[in-house]
Amino acid sequence: MKSFVFYNPTKIVFGKDKTKSIGNYLHGKKCLLLYGKESIKKNGIYNSVVESLNKNGVMFVEKYGVKSNPILSFVHEAIELARKEKVDAVLAVGGGSVIDTAKAIACGFYYQGDVWDYFTDKAKIGDALPLYVVLTLAATASEMNNGAVITNEKTQQKFNIGAESLYPKISILDPVNTFTVPKTYTAYGCVDAMVHLLEGYFTQDEIDTSIQDGFVETMVKTLIESTGKIMNKADDFNARADFMWAATLALNGLTTAGTGNHGFPNHMIGHSLSALYDIPHGASLSIVFPAWLMYHAKEKSQNISQKIPKFGKAIFGVEDPQKTIESLKQFFNSIGAPTRLSQVDIPAADLDQIAGNAVMLANKWGLTEYTKGVITDILGLGT
Repeated sequence: MKSFVFYNPTKIVFGKDKTKSIGNYLHGKKCLLLYGKESIKKNGIYNSVVESLNKNGVMFVEKYGVKSNPILSFVHEAIELARKEKVDAVLAVGGGSVIDTAKAIACGFYYQGDVWDYFTDKAKIGDALPLYVVLTLAATASEMNNGAVITNEKTQQKFNIGAESLYPKISILDPVNTFTVPKTYTAYGCVDAMVHLLEGYFTQDEIDTSIQDGFVETMVKTLIESTGKIMNKADDFNARADFMWAATLALNGLTTAGTGNHGFPNHMIGHSLSALYDIPHGASLSIVFPAWLMYHAKEKSQNISQKIPKFGKAIFGVEDPQKTIESLKQFFNSIGAPTRLSQVDIPAADLDQIAGNAVMLANKWGLTEYTKGVITDILGLGT
């Protein structure tokens, strides 16, 4: 295990009915209340949040309409509203898309230029409005990390930011809030969390990490088991609780502590699919990840190809690389997640365009080994 510093200042408030406590933490503030669709008004989450805010004397102004793949133009509108209303906090009620949007608003609030400068590394993030979260969809772990991803619809770039000031102050994790999440988005959330865990597992440069490997394998199995239970019974509290906590732990920095350098090549490619075709993030990953494993098994890439049998034995009870990858694809398909580009109507003729888009992010992230040709080869295995 390599040396590391683990730091995560987000306070998690976990449990049934904890949504009603959000106003306690925002007491005396004026916040921008941010959410996606008006589904939170149908399932009662909105009323719980507003009642808590009113009870604690928290003033707020609303902004709703965040897309599943959040876009820059919406961020610009929300920053303008936040400044006009002179808010001093952002409250995100939603999943990763809403939380990521809230982070972009929070840091853009104080910046005199275009917030997109942060995404293209033209400026460094400093101060940000304090961020509070009521989680309604478990998937991205944005509720307990300092990263965010936004799509610039004009340039078709889906880029990321990260800064210490973007860690949420408080995140309310109430599993009941996820009872009404559709099966499709439960599936996509499962895929996203699994790939968060497995990107580090397969790409880390430290070999001897038995604690972290076991941690990842246990959480992957938990996600698979809890997803199966949720598909049969949407309001299974314990399954929703296990799923929610595993998804949060999947990308809060803990699973990669001590593993050395690691990368997110699947997210890099997946972001291009979402930027170009607006397909759900989880769907992009369920297509890319098995193809990525196939590519590295075929190329016998060091560490990655050697670890596939270990992963297969721990999760599916098989050690053969091909059977491991097929088992993973079968699981994805069983929960309704696509594993081929053709399943989301993306033609093989578009591979060159997708790879060209993905290279921009590969260069930004320093993934120099992922050339246009390599990315095309990987995507070709997922057609």
